Amino acid sequence: MALSSMTGFARSHGASGPYTFEWELKSVNAKGFDLRVRLPQGFDELEAHAKKRAGELLSRGTVYANLTVKRANAAATVRVNEDVLNAVLKAAAVIAGKVDAVAPSVDGLLAIKGVIEVAEPEGDEEEDTAARVAAAEAFDKALAELVEMRKREGTSLGQILTHRVDEVEQLAKKAEGSPGRKPEAIKARLAEQIASLLDTSDRFDSDRLMQEAILIATRADIREELDRIASHIAQARELIGKGGPIGRKLDFLAQEFHREVNTCCSKSNDIELTNTGLAMKNVVEQFREQVQNLE
Repeated sequence: MALSSMTGFARSHGASGPYTFEWELKSVNAKGFDLRVRLPQGFDELEAHAKKRAGELLSRGTVYANLTVKRANAAATVRVNEDVLNAVLKAAAVIAGKVDAVAPSVDGLLAIKGVIEVAEPEGDEEEDTAARVAAAEAFDKALAELVEMRKREGTSLGQILTHRVDEVEQLAKKAEGSPGRKPEAIKARLAEQIASLLDTSDRFDSDRLMQEAILIATRADIREELDRIASHIAQARELIGKGGPIGRKLDFLAQEFHREVNTCCSKSNDIELTNTGLAMKNVVEQFREQVQNLE
């Protein structure tokens, strides 16, 4: 399966009878999946269709879908509501008889709510039904284009993530071969730290000294962390190669990478090994940032 990004854009156009319409779909990152649809009056029933189709093809990301509809030769008719107008004029005459006021102007009367009524043209049910069917088909087309764009973005992300995993592996090998990890180097540091402990107290019993030595030796060993990093590298490559909606799994794996690299840095008391750990930490951060865009 191909990898998919959560970001993308698509547009489709259609026509049916006197109607022309346009869909715009925009997808952005999100923890889960959400489709937000804006539809004109008369096309509300398309929301169920849109959510069903999008839910079948997408698993993560917030998708904004907007439908714009125009109808040819559909001029609205304007008429004066005589009842409302007569009531307004009657009220104006009563007021004029009580106070010194000028007669109401035409534009003033027309501005009163209810005097002017705008009637939308009556639609043909058969034409309206055909337009809704055509608009649903146009949505499917836009959705397919959005899915395709997200896959193209996903392919690019897969290449970037693979490169980051390769970098982590190279740095892990560098840490593996660091001179500071050689037994003689660890032994020398251990001897130095034990000597420092002895200098701090004249009454340091042998059992306590042995415990401190074991603790120092344990902290100097990053074998376990390097083994786990190697395991995470293998898992990451397997997931990327498998494809599909793996964003959440890779995000969790990136957190595990980060934890192991942090431990390597905290255990290190060798400058070269520390620098290698910091470089690995930077690459892991870049890996995790890119994973956030993946479905």
